[in-house]
Amino acid sequence: MLTVPPLGGGGGRISASIYYIYGMSLSVFLAKSEVKAHDLEHKRKIQFNIDKYTAAVLRGKEQFANLELARKKAKNVKWEAIEKLDSYLEAFEKNFTARGGKVIWAENAEEALQAVLEICEKKGTKQVVKSKSMVTEEIHLNEFLAKHHIDSVETDLGEYIQQLDGEAPYHIVTPAMHKSKEDVAKVFHEKLGTEPNLSPSEITQIARVKLRAKYRTAEVGITGGNFLIADIGAVCVSENEGNGRLTTAFPKTHIAIVGIEKVLPSVNDLELFWPLLATYGTGQEVTVYNSIFTGPRQEGETDGPEEMYVILLDNGRTNLLRPEVRESMYCIRCGSCLNACPVYKNIGGHAYGTTYSGPIGSVITPHLKGMEEFKHLSYASSLCGNCTEVCPVKINIHEMLLANRIIATKEGLNGFKENTGWKLWKRAMLSRSLMNMAGSGIKSKLVNRLFQDSWGKRHEELHFPKKSFNQMWKERNK
Repeated sequence: MLTVPPLGGGGGRISASIYYIYGMSLSVFLAKSEVKAHDLEHKRKIQFNIDKYTAAVLRGKEQFANLELARKKAKNVKWEAIEKLDSYLEAFEKNFTARGGKVIWAENAEEALQAVLEICEKKGTKQVVKSKSMVTEEIHLNEFLAKHHIDSVETDLGEYIQQLDGEAPYHIVTPAMHKSKEDVAKVFHEKLGTEPNLSPSEITQIARVKLRAKYRTAEVGITGGNFLIADIGAVCVSENEGNGRLTTAFPKTHIAIVGIEKVLPSVNDLELFWPLLATYGTGQEVTVYNSIFTGPRQEGETDGPEEMYVILLDNGRTNLLRPEVRESMYCIRCGSCLNACPVYKNIGGHAYGTTYSGPIGSVITPHLKGMEEFKHLSYASSLCGNCTEVCPVKINIHEMLLANRIIATKEGLNGFKENTGWKLWKRAMLSRSLMNMAGSGIKSKLVNRLFQDSWGKRHEELHFPKKSFNQMWKERNK
């Protein structure tokens, strides 16, 4: 028999998430990667989930008569949206406010957080419900509200699990991908006092009961937005659990925090982008719940919020308008590049130490958070190009990873030791006489010393032949 713990009982109230401190240094990134890359159980779990995802995507793609044409068209639409970003954002604001909505422009995370706080204080609320939103993770909204004694409850099941466990989302689309059903049961047992070893259906029912009560008492509901529609002034939210609709239907105030790059020119573009997002995100033909919000409740309508705010967030996004990485603003956050990346599949989402992990995260984070601190992410790639191959809007992700490396080098951010090393390497590689002068013993010692922390840690030492190819060629062709 299924027993639902009392609200607020068992493991105590649902506190704000205890997030990783983003902005980890290269040394910490390498340390976390070292652990996860050799954690066989961790790799088994994520590979199991990624294999299921891959099989579903193959089925989802069958709905397209011409998939390549759809992808090219989607890229062209996003190209137009970003090239005329200012015009489309102004059109969105004009059309959204015409129906009673309110738009707040936030240049950075601090402005967005203060705007949310002012709205919550104006409403006198001490509790908000929140649907899944990576942009709220980006600005650390839950942690901020907790400091001001406002309880922010995640209502997406995956996010709810992560919040209970005090972890940041592991994946853009599936926040708890790294957890097995046994892991989730353990979290519920430890945090909510449930019976141990519950089944997934029992866990879901417990979460449903606890969250339904939160919807009824929250004064403010917070969402992100998958798309901003310029011509009708709308925010689109796609989700599979219905929690997004409950988050926006019960509370009297709806706040949508959306990155400025999410804009689309027309509502007619959704017939292309909704199926692409669903197929590449989860393998579905279309996401279960797709909502279009054009403002607060209108006269004659029976449900919906009394007030609706849209916070348009920059927070470094305009830095991505530079030509080398502008295509990264086409991203629709489907997560397909993460699932295809051999690096992500080995080190997992938390090792990156960023809100947006995987290949696309490695492209955008150095520009959102600072190239000097996060340039190492662009080197955490084999440049195999699989991320580009699977992108629904054909973003050249691997080329932009290379572009970031070039930017870091040109800006002199790689440090004296690395710069000196490559200058010496280049000098030696361009001089046959220098290469021949250094005997095999010197070459071997030098290379093994330089790469002792990378190659040497898990490989045998390199041993160069006594004679170079050049020398052997000359001897053979005297």
